[in-house]
Amino acid sequence: MRAGLVKVAGGFHALDAHARWTMTAAAEAHHATGVTIAVHLELGTGALDVLDLLCGQLGVPPQRVVLGHLNRSPDLVLHRQAAESGCCLAFDGPSHAHHATDWRMPDAVRALADAGFGDRLLLGADTTTAAARSVGGGPGMPYLLRRVRPRLVRAVGEDLVARVLTQNPGRAFAAEWR
Repeated sequence: MRAGLVKVAGGFHALDAHARWTMTAAAEAHHATGVTIAVHLELGTGALDVLDLLCGQLGVPPQRVVLGHLNRSPDLVLHRQAAESGCCLAFDGPSHAHHATDWRMPDAVRALADAGFGDRLLLGADTTTAAARSVGGGPGMPYLLRRVRPRLVRAVGEDLVARVLTQNPGRAFAAEWR
């Protein structure tokens, strides 16, 4: 059995020694296997530090890095800077009422798509299985497809939403096992 991805967590606004250690191990795993590294950004922060470490110092190709939970920090400038690196941007966790998610996410997706980064966008529900409710008790994947998808279609069009839900994750998580 082979892993489909390696997931690590960053720190809040910065990377502590533990996050640097686990990301170094994730980079080693990537170099040995070719799998994508998915990064939990604490409240959506620290993305640029993660990219500096993984892609800059540790040599992981940016297209093999997925930055998660960007919806939790609706900083459009930061989103664009991260997208410029070539990494994938995951807006995962809609309907968490205590985060700036549903009502700001379409604007962030539209801004990134308008800037030419539509091929780097991913959408998720912060769950472990298709039927699961999201971490923290949110409604999970059914809500994503039933409520968030139509809202995104209105904001950016069916074509882009279809790519965000199919082609982009297919490319981001494609196995490059070594």
